[in-house]
Amino acid sequence: MPEPTIPQSECASRRAKLQRKLKNRIGLVFAGDADAHIERVYEPHPNFAYLTGVTDEAGAILLLDPGNPIEARREVLFLRPLNPEVEKWDGFRLEVSKALRDATGFTSIFRTNQFGRFLLEAARRAKQFACLHALAQHDQSISPDRAVFRQLAERIPETEITDLSDALPALRTVKSAREVAMLQRAIDITAAGFDAVFKSIAPGMNEFDVQETLEHTYRTGGSRRTSFATIAGSGINSTVLHYGANDKVIKDGDLICIDSGARFGPIGGAYCADITRTIPANGIFTKRQREIYNTVLNALEAATKATKPGVTLTHLDKVARAVITKAGFGDYFIHSIGHHLGMETHDVNPGAGATLKAGNVITIEPGIYIPDEAIGVRIEDDVLVTKDSHRVLSKKIPRTAAAIEKAIKR
Repeated sequence: MPEPTIPQSECASRRAKLQRKLKNRIGLVFAGDADAHIERVYEPHPNFAYLTGVTDEAGAILLLDPGNPIEARREVLFLRPLNPEVEKWDGFRLEVSKALRDATGFTSIFRTNQFGRFLLEAARRAKQFACLHALAQHDQSISPDRAVFRQLAERIPETEITDLSDALPALRTVKSAREVAMLQRAIDITAAGFDAVFKSIAPGMNEFDVQETLEHTYRTGGSRRTSFATIAGSGINSTVLHYGANDKVIKDGDLICIDSGARFGPIGGAYCADITRTIPANGIFTKRQREIYNTVLNALEAATKATKPGVTLTHLDKVARAVITKAGFGDYFIHSIGHHLGMETHDVNPGAGATLKAGNVITIEPGIYIPDEAIGVRIEDDVLVTKDSHRVLSKKIPRTAAAIEKAIKR
């Protein structure tokens, strides 16, 4: 069976939807510049990758001009000029040609040294701009599109700048069937990594051995990168939410909280898995560990059961929190229930109070963390909201105490 992909036609459909939201306003989406450090692999802004599928052109710009009387100029891709000296170091790039247009799916492609001329022409006609990048806090750098529009407003009379920064999050949070397939592939690769850990875990290993087992399996399974830095915290480290050292020897009797995920797809355009399982190093939960584990599992199952269109993440948090509080562990559930998942691990958020829609993919991840007992338990699944209910995408990864003990049993 061929691996899932996102075709150019889907990116074109996304742009068409965004253009309808723009109406006659001009929108800009910037890919972002590459970092000069060679150890940092370039990734474009996720909004740019989502709309274009172009992931290897640092400095690129997408101009959306729905009101342009020339249909071919309603979406224009601007790429940096060719530089043969630089490209001997960084990789060869195509000239503007049929080959480049076929590779990107864009009819109109120009170099960024022509961007100002095209934008001025569009701005003089439309005199309306819409901010598509996320708005910045007062103490942060202004968003790149807002910065450009402000400069234009100083030069062109009677212009108007409006806020459409919620448009792309609204599109990105509702996943297509192809996007769900990409996410499912990332989750299945992650499942193989967890299975490898279940089969190899033992007291005396280092936490890094767990990380390496997971990530080696991801790479051999078709993933190029992890969704985030793998967490493999044992003992007291299981109570640290974003523990990252992964350098402690795992002791007999320790619980290990493993939070990890593979990304699937091209670098810069991949989809993320985010899974947590908490497992006993020796394969058997103690009575106390099982009590806490089952409380978290009951909270997970209650919140998952409540997942459907029309509810909020806040509601799911209340459902899970009620279970944990009733069991006497309310003070030890110190984070929220989850987040949207997609091209980013913490994917774009449609806004405070937004209700879930069919096509949303979220994490559900309750937890209890008791440092005094060196017990931290978090269980996390990735869940698709369907038309009437939900589907757990990570259901094949063991989650009950009995299933985990069986998976570890040697």
